[in-house]
Amino acid sequence: MTIRCVLATVFFAASISTCALSADAAQKAELWKKLEPLFTVPAEFKDKLAPHRSLLKFDDGSDVKTADDWKKRRAEILAYWHKMLGPWPAPIEKPKIEFIDKESLPEFTRHKVKVEVAPERTANGYLLVPPGKGPFPAILDVFYYAEDGADLTKNKEYYHDFGAEMARRGFVALCIGLEPTKSENDIYYPSHAAATLQPLSYLAYVSGNCRRALAGMSEVDPKRIGVAGHSYGGKWSMFSAALNEEFAAVVISDPGIVFDEARPNVNYWEPWYLGYEPGKPFRKRGVLTEEFPRVGPYKQIVADGHDLHELHALIAPRPCFISGGSEDQPLRWMSLNHTIALNKLLGVENHIGMSNRPAHPNTRESREQWASFFEYFLK
Repeated sequence: MTIRCVLATVFFAASISTCALSADAAQKAELWKKLEPLFTVPAEFKDKLAPHRSLLKFDDGSDVKTADDWKKRRAEILAYWHKMLGPWPAPIEKPKIEFIDKESLPEFTRHKVKVEVAPERTANGYLLVPPGKGPFPAILDVFYYAEDGADLTKNKEYYHDFGAEMARRGFVALCIGLEPTKSENDIYYPSHAAATLQPLSYLAYVSGNCRRALAGMSEVDPKRIGVAGHSYGGKWSMFSAALNEEFAAVVISDPGIVFDEARPNVNYWEPWYLGYEPGKPFRKRGVLTEEFPRVGPYKQIVADGHDLHELHALIAPRPCFISGGSEDQPLRWMSLNHTIALNKLLGVENHIGMSNRPAHPNTRESREQWASFFEYFLK
């Protein structure tokens, strides 16, 4: 081959590469055009802070002034939450995945799987793999039932098929479901009678092992794995991203992102979330009353003046999107402003967004917002 032919070949390859980069940039710009309004604090809430404990003060009252200071402050916050919620077992470095069944669809392949999620524990789920050659970005989709995320339920109007939606967009998706009120031993570790972890902490531990299972697959880029969930799954995904620093991005859909005892569905006081007491009968289900008050770690966390905005801070500066419904209305921006200020200290902008809809269930529009968020930040 002559030098002229070599130069022509190199020029042609470079031109193709430049065109691909230009197309990617144009696609990303188009995505941001849709997302930007959702990452802009409304004027009525701009710079207004909810009355939470300051993220930028150490427990001794001294100020957090630099990114290095924040590393120490973050460790302080993380240690408090682990102390309150219980110590994790050692992580499973290479969780086993058992492939049970397989269904080939035009848009992706759906595998029924069993995943090792804790010592001597497995969870049923579905692994959805798009066509083509990876490595692909991936998401962990958590909810009551894995079938919802994998698009295997008849009830389509709530748009809970998020794992399937992301697989249609070129993501690997692992859909995991654990139902707290009917499969008690699935969320109380090591047993229901003598659990050493609060259920939400255990669920976050499960997510960490699921992330490692995804990261070990040749089809997955281990640096581009996100986590997402709705309602109960939103609580689960928030704790997962906060307590597992390796998740690259998170969608949190309408769980109640801060404590709010006026909202009966923002019920972190329940024993299947943060109100578990080993060996004691469950408090009556429902809102707090004088007869049925706060119990367990939830009681102590509230008494100590802590709130879930500290979990948002543990997620920072990774991208975080709140898909708000009835439980997370625009007023929540005042809580998110604490973490926006932290991100500013860390030199990061536009990494916290929120949308709002009137009702709790997902909609076609909110599912599209979830998907656009992950496409923008992970794909």
